[in-house]
Amino acid sequence: MQLSELPVCGPWGEKHLLGLERLTASQLNTVFDLADQLKDLTCDGTERLSLLKGIVVANLFFENSTRTRTSFSLAARRLGADTVDFSASTSSLSKGETFIDTALTIEAMGVDMVVCRHRTPGAPHLLSRHLKAGVLNAGDGTHEHPTQGLLDIYTIRRHRGRIAGLTVALVGDIRHSRVARSNIHGLVKLGARVIVCGPSTLVPQEIRQLGVEVAWSLDDILPEVDCVNLLRVQFERQRGAFFPSITEYANLFGMNGDRIRRARKDLLVLAPGPINRGVELTPEVADGPHSVILDQVSNGLLIRMACLSLLAKERRAGQRGVA
Repeated sequence: MQLSELPVCGPWGEKHLLGLERLTASQLNTVFDLADQLKDLTCDGTERLSLLKGIVVANLFFENSTRTRTSFSLAARRLGADTVDFSASTSSLSKGETFIDTALTIEAMGVDMVVCRHRTPGAPHLLSRHLKAGVLNAGDGTHEHPTQGLLDIYTIRRHRGRIAGLTVALVGDIRHSRVARSNIHGLVKLGARVIVCGPSTLVPQEIRQLGVEVAWSLDDILPEVDCVNLLRVQFERQRGAFFPSITEYANLFGMNGDRIRRARKDLLVLAPGPINRGVELTPEVADGPHSVILDQVSNGLLIRMACLSLLAKERRAGQRGVA
């Protein structure tokens, strides 16, 4: 199958994927529908296609990552693309080269798409203004993590068949979570009721402006929740103490066997990872029948394949237009 034959079932029109805030519900569904088709074409993403043959994808990770980096690399290779993996610690950044100059140098080697993770909010947006290559945001500071948001929502859709009308709780460190923001943008646009829950110090009051409800007690909202996404406490981004102890946090906001037994029988438990067992959730929950955490990982490969394909198709269309 050629890239021109890629079955796209809805609108896209984006050269870059910088966040979910600017995407429409129709565009979100285009990604999900294409992920469904790629699942069928590739036997759950394990077979190789040649859709991106001749395309070069560079993974520019200026921040540590295991799941996202590996997933993007696998997604690109299973679509037939060549990949370049960049490590900030061994690059010329240590010699004083700027972020933009580093990216321009790599692009000049024939790179078509850049996957960027950076600790600074807005870094991928800056790249998109300097590069001709398509830019995919793999997480920028505390701003957004669009493909994680997409794969979380897609996992819910795969299990529930819809998003509209569901009640989804995002629990934990909302203040520092780029995953929370991407989930909120996507879920609200698709018609879900979203509740954010956590310690008052980790839930900014202005989050209500994004169309969500705020709760301070997981036990109070649990009976009405269809899905709960347990966000990691991001100690590396925190300055100061936001709660008395990890033990207290786990007692108040951790998902354990007792809470599972008091929740809806068909509750979905998600966690973007890496998970801290005994903090956000206990092993009984992480490995139990309500958990779809490993499905999130598998679906992440399909979502990133879909995003890479859509951007590559848009790039090819733009090149034909110029010609």
